[in-house]
Amino acid sequence: MAAATSGGDPGTGSGGLLPDRHPTADFFVCDVFDAAPKDDLGSMEHPIFSLSTRPDRRILSYEHNGTTVEVAPSVRGRATMHDKDVLIYCVSQLMAAMNAGRAVSRTLQLKAHDLLVATNRDTSGDAYTRLKEAFERLAGTRITTNLATGGLETTRGFGLIDSWEILRRSRGGRMISVTVTLSEWLYRAVLAKSVLTLSREYFRLRKPLERRIYELARKHCGRQATWQVSLAVLHKKAGSTAPLRVFRAALRRIIADGNLPEYRLREAGGDVIAVERIAAKAQPGQGPVLSEAALEAARDLRPGDDVHALAARWRGWWAETGRPRLGDADAAFLGWVKRQR
Repeated sequence: MAAATSGGDPGTGSGGLLPDRHPTADFFVCDVFDAAPKDDLGSMEHPIFSLSTRPDRRILSYEHNGTTVEVAPSVRGRATMHDKDVLIYCVSQLMAAMNAGRAVSRTLQLKAHDLLVATNRDTSGDAYTRLKEAFERLAGTRITTNLATGGLETTRGFGLIDSWEILRRSRGGRMISVTVTLSEWLYRAVLAKSVLTLSREYFRLRKPLERRIYELARKHCGRQATWQVSLAVLHKKAGSTAPLRVFRAALRRIIADGNLPEYRLREAGGDVIAVERIAAKAQPGQGPVLSEAALEAARDLRPGDDVHALAARWRGWWAETGRPRLGDADAAFLGWVKRQR
């Protein structure tokens, strides 16, 4: 989906963050808070998407702790980290529907414009062309992996998406809607809620390697204060095919830029990388305003709890998830309260 910048495996590209192209947009048709960006744990854990910004026709073979993954591209190349935005958007929509109690299926009909806006894409004619190319790479990329189930190891192959279809107003006109059928593998992950919420700032990360490192930080560090990993293991889990010295140099540029949302990286010595979580907090008096009625409803839902402390925790979480625009702050807050144990 991204325009080619450079062909290096580390995905260096040009520096800096992408602009926030739609700062006041209503990102999703459904409740924007429940539709926060979601990523599946499987592709966060294992390297599936290419870090290259040019067509990558290499077969990726990966093995770690008994799990093997082979990713084979089509003639159009392997699906990229920027192509993955399509899947993140689909997973986000499915999770939002499930949270709202609506029926879901692995075939989704999406408005192309909404997808582009939600993933911080421009909405020019070229952007729609790049979106079509992303669907082609996603459908053409094939994965073969071993899955242990009930003590038995099963090897299976599948695509990232099973099929896609574009509806246009007329021949050569701009696409109106897209129908996507997800793979059973990804759909099962959604049904099992094997997903994590991403910061909306993820879509502003320009470099493919930055996005991949953020995924790994989110998966392995999560809400912990720190996570340490050897450079060699990080190189392997990132899916980089660059020499280790080139990967180290690219990682040092990422450390110097400091663009990763929620996390900072540092070299801890002995070729170890430390990932530290940055606690994003809403400042006092800032954040969504809640009505007294919402606070009273929260007291009924959580008798004995300090609702003002709950509201402060919720505002902190709202800040951590990228300060999304809320259509109804009261409803978003109460929905969050219901999900707390």
